[in-house]
Amino acid sequence: MPDDLNLSNLKPAQARKDRKRVGRGLGSGKGRYSGRGLKGQKSRSGSHNMRPGFEGGQTPLYMRLGKQRGPYSKDAMPMGPHRTHTQPVNVASLEERFDAGAEVTLEALVEKGLIRNTRIDVKLLGQGDLKKKLTVTVHAASASAREKVEGAGGTLTLLKEPKVRRPKRKPESARPEPKEEVEETEEAEAEEAVPEPEAEADEPEAAEEGDEG
Repeated sequence: MPDDLNLSNLKPAQARKDRKRVGRGLGSGKGRYSGRGLKGQKSRSGSHNMRPGFEGGQTPLYMRLGKQRGPYSKDAMPMGPHRTHTQPVNVASLEERFDAGAEVTLEALVEKGLIRNTRIDVKLLGQGDLKKKLTVTVHAASASAREKVEGAGGTLTLLKEPKVRRPKRKPESARPEPKEEVEETEEAEAEEAVPEPEAEADEPEAAEEGDEG
């Protein structure tokens, strides 16, 4: 039978590993340079307090890579940060957590545990089926989610108006004419603008012939 546990026989489950005691003389095995080598940044005290991504002073990787267009800082005015985030909520979650005829608001989503807080915009997505009639109020929604909410007899209200994207290509009516046609029309106009020689220029010659006769 093992002895009872007391202060006299108390010991750790794992043996403690002694740390290396550097800088305690040449006989200790870690004297002189204490394992830091000769000179340089990492041989100085406090040299390991470098920020993440620091590459010794050269241009770091995150600055060498290409950038997306638009402002990046969180307080960039007047547009705000370049990347925006939304909290996704699927219609299947509404079918599971809410009763028929319920009003789905941001506060109700927090109570049901579908979102953490109301500081981030909520977007309703169309994954799953929805058979209950609900009154949903969120920031944004996909086209399929709108169809399923309205198909079940409910209503969907958006807190933010969706942005209308401009077409990338101009319509054919607004496109400029080809350069060749433009050059041909300019040459034709230049030819029309040149005045034709008048008949009066021949009269002096006729008069000179009469004098000779």
